[in-house]
Amino acid sequence: MVKNILKMDWILLAAALLLLGLSLAVLYPISHSGNNFVGNDTSHFFRQAIFAVIGIFLFLAFSFTDYRIFRSVSSALFLVGIFLLFAVLVFGKIVNGTSGWISFGVVNFQPVEIFKLIIAVVLAKYFSLNVKTIREPRHIFISLVPVALSVALIMLQPDLGSALVIVGTWAGVLLLSGVKKRYLIALVIAGLLLGIFSWHFVLKDYQKQRIMVLVSPTSDPHGAGYNVLQSTVAVGSGGVWGKGLGHGSQSQLNFLPEKHTDFIFAVIAEELGFTGVVFVLILLFVILMRLFSIARESRDNFGKLLVGAVAIVFFIQIIVNIGMNIGIAPVAGIPLPLLSYGGSSLVATCAMLGIAESVYRGSRQRYG
Repeated sequence: MVKNILKMDWILLAAALLLLGLSLAVLYPISHSGNNFVGNDTSHFFRQAIFAVIGIFLFLAFSFTDYRIFRSVSSALFLVGIFLLFAVLVFGKIVNGTSGWISFGVVNFQPVEIFKLIIAVVLAKYFSLNVKTIREPRHIFISLVPVALSVALIMLQPDLGSALVIVGTWAGVLLLSGVKKRYLIALVIAGLLLGIFSWHFVLKDYQKQRIMVLVSPTSDPHGAGYNVLQSTVAVGSGGVWGKGLGHGSQSQLNFLPEKHTDFIFAVIAEELGFTGVVFVLILLFVILMRLFSIARESRDNFGKLLVGAVAIVFFIQIIVNIGMNIGIAPVAGIPLPLLSYGGSSLVATCAMLGIAESVYRGSRQRYG
């Protein structure tokens, strides 16, 4: 047992634990800021702490589980995932206009967060099984079927941010698997055309407004541009060292909306300053580099593509979340991995990192 523990990727684990600890440290004073947490309600902090413990347990459990098991049950996982995405449309709890949560009493479960892991498994299995013929264009269309089905269900919630993560993961795995570059260029062109179509016939008015405020946030400072303006003010006011935990005016006085979820990066920037931001970015960069390194050194194609897909999920969420905090990406409701409040996201993130650890340990056992 001790020998197995020593074979873990301690750099990946340490970076994840540091981010978890920082998340809890930032959430605790937010829980006492009033308004969004009526009566100094600390339930968000304690819930996140509980989910952190559950996440660490899942991380360790998946770390010591043979990752190849997921390849054999990928079809069953996909069916369960599709069922949950459909169920949330029927029984889902509506939060901020999105029916993305299934309520179990005091706990709200967000199926799409778990589905991000499921689609990574499904894509990794498909492309690893067809590695010899992967340059044939038919694999693009075949692999697109489960992605299109899941994205259609996700958009019905509607959840544009998560849909973009799923599509981005598919595109990233295509690139990792070795599909011809000209096919990828054709996909980019098709994506642009689809974007134009979606703008006119798919996107809701509020989703269009979130995109438009990127050009001019001050055009609607009390509406669609409010979140972006308050977030950029928070980020810019932190200075070098920040105002101190619990002393950020934007976050503690509740000018900053969704400060515990979508805009926790802005809270960190305001309260811990440039040094805190650099610390977070370094830890996120370390995790990404370790994931890509594990993928590169994997002993089989399934492990390589699975961890690669996990890294892509992380990368997209990091870029979009930080982008919307500093006003260069639309507000898409995408959490910042390991930092944003949310049990479903945290548990799914820890599970993905645990699977990456399993692939790492598998490679170490083979190569000593």
